[in-house]
Amino acid sequence: MRTTARLFTGTALTVAAIGAFAVPAAHAGEEWNGSLEIYPSSASPGTTVTVNTLACGKNGRGVGDANSLGAGDFHLRPSTHKEVVVGQFTVPQHARAGTYGISVACDNGKTARGDLTVTHRRPSGHVQTGVGGSVGPDTTQVAAGAAVLAATAVGGALFLRRRASGARGH
Repeated sequence: MRTTARLFTGTALTVAAIGAFAVPAAHAGEEWNGSLEIYPSSASPGTTVTVNTLACGKNGRGVGDANSLGAGDFHLRPSTHKEVVVGQFTVPQHARAGTYGISVACDNGKTARGDLTVTHRRPSGHVQTGVGGSVGPDTTQVAAGAAVLAATAVGGALFLRRRASGARGH
């Protein structure tokens, strides 16, 4: 019973914390300023982006436009927070790095706009998987490895031979 109560309390606190970050700063008597909140504001291809605004009003709806990015249109619907509408889209894999304008047209005729910056994470260095690198074979390293293996084989054979001959003498 205690575990269930803790689970529900933890879940409720998590939902409340996430909701606090998803709500735009402008509410409680402040006027809407035409802005569109985009989270995250900087994303790489494959990332799901959440957009919200107060432009559409209470129980409003709208259509978002991420065509400049190649993500197409997306729908905005009322959220659990008063007068906030929310929508999502995914940054396409083919999106190039840069800043893109994202806009929303609400059913009430208002619009909002914001910017999304697309970044690419480029790997640097060699891939270290423990099974080899991402670069072609280096002949010097291959020769050194072969020499070490040959020396080990010869040393092991001599060790076993000496051990076997010492066992016969006793």
